[in-house]
Amino acid sequence: MNQLQEYIDAHEISEMHPSDIAKILKNLDDEAFSDAIKLVPKNLVGDVALALPDRYFDDVVENLSVDELSHAVTELESDDQLEFMQELEDVNETIASEVFENLHEDDQEEITKLQKYNEDQAGSYMQLELFTAYEYEIVQDVIKRFAKLRKENEVENVQNLFIIDDTNKLHYAVGLDDLLIFDFTKTVIDNINESEDKFDPIKTTDTNDIKDVVHTFEEYDLSVLAVTNAYDVLLGRITSDDIYDIINEHATEQMYNLAGVDDEAEDDDEIINAGKKRATWLGLNLFTAIAASLVIDLFQDTLQSMVALAVLMPIVASMGGNAGTQSLTVVVRQLALGDISTGDAMRIIKKEVLISLGNGLLFAIIIGIIAAIWFKQDMLGVVIALSMVINLFVAGFFGAIIPLFLKKMDIDPAIGSTVILTTVTDVVGFFSFLGLAKYILL
Repeated sequence: MNQLQEYIDAHEISEMHPSDIAKILKNLDDEAFSDAIKLVPKNLVGDVALALPDRYFDDVVENLSVDELSHAVTELESDDQLEFMQELEDVNETIASEVFENLHEDDQEEITKLQKYNEDQAGSYMQLELFTAYEYEIVQDVIKRFAKLRKENEVENVQNLFIIDDTNKLHYAVGLDDLLIFDFTKTVIDNINESEDKFDPIKTTDTNDIKDVVHTFEEYDLSVLAVTNAYDVLLGRITSDDIYDIINEHATEQMYNLAGVDDEAEDDDEIINAGKKRATWLGLNLFTAIAASLVIDLFQDTLQSMVALAVLMPIVASMGGNAGTQSLTVVVRQLALGDISTGDAMRIIKKEVLISLGNGLLFAIIIGIIAAIWFKQDMLGVVIALSMVINLFVAGFFGAIIPLFLKKMDIDPAIGSTVILTTVTDVVGFFSFLGLAKYILL
């Protein structure tokens, strides 16, 4: 708490950034956190709470009154208001209801409007605060109105002026830098018509998938995107800060899913809950490991007659598993980034198979020579070399096809892919190595 107090004493409140405060709060113990959160300026509490990891939100709620929480919501922009209220409902529905009742009617209306959207729809991420102008407005009047709104903090982070008609339909989007070089004595539409530049707006509909919105931001290098309904009526905007959060959340979710871990459970401090989620995947992995062991059991006699097979057998499975994971990771990531189009499946499969096959041939030669010299059996080197080529070929093929198939079935490609792939490479690796050994060496 002393660190936060020193920071407050050394800076003007207006200079403090919520992220800086959040960094300090994260380094405090529970008792110090309880005291420190009360020192945070009331107009920044909401932003600070959202800047902290989710597990801290409980502590924020416990240490602030309903009135203080209500004020925190009031200071947020509409999209952040929705996020704050959603997190508050997860912590305590009763307090969330009391806070909502305390809000101004306008805030309640905006939150309710955003709540109607599903979490994967663009509308749930949009800000309702907009700066718009009519086509027939004089530019000078528009700038004066913007200056007034900005001084009163009615609008923030404005990069574009959205041009609408009397029915609120969106027609143009003008950057503030372009607005400044317009003829101030003429109307907006006159300036647009006289300009050689194009001001057609890049937009999305409120029901569009947020993943498509992310791709639009990346494709056009946007800082803000207009959101309309199906009839081009302007509803709100999505800003780049929300897109960064979505990208980070999705990347984290994918990494966790590939490891068989639930991202929501890991953000929770409940050890039992996180343990249950992990145990589910570990249990599935146990059964797949048993399947691989059953394959080994088929060749008990072969293993007993040649101990060298037991020594070399893990190498084949391990190399196949690693090669498959490489292909799997690349394809899952490219799918997430939208780099793989609908008709791209064969190209991706061919590429991954050729890469894995090439590596398979390279390492087959290396391990074949090592095995032949190590155990003084040339044919043993041939067996493990052939098995290596087979398993890496299969690893590349299934490493590409599993996520592509899951995507086709509208299932997150990261979920379960690793467990399926490991089963395939283990079974094929053991079966090919021991099967070839049985028919070639014995």
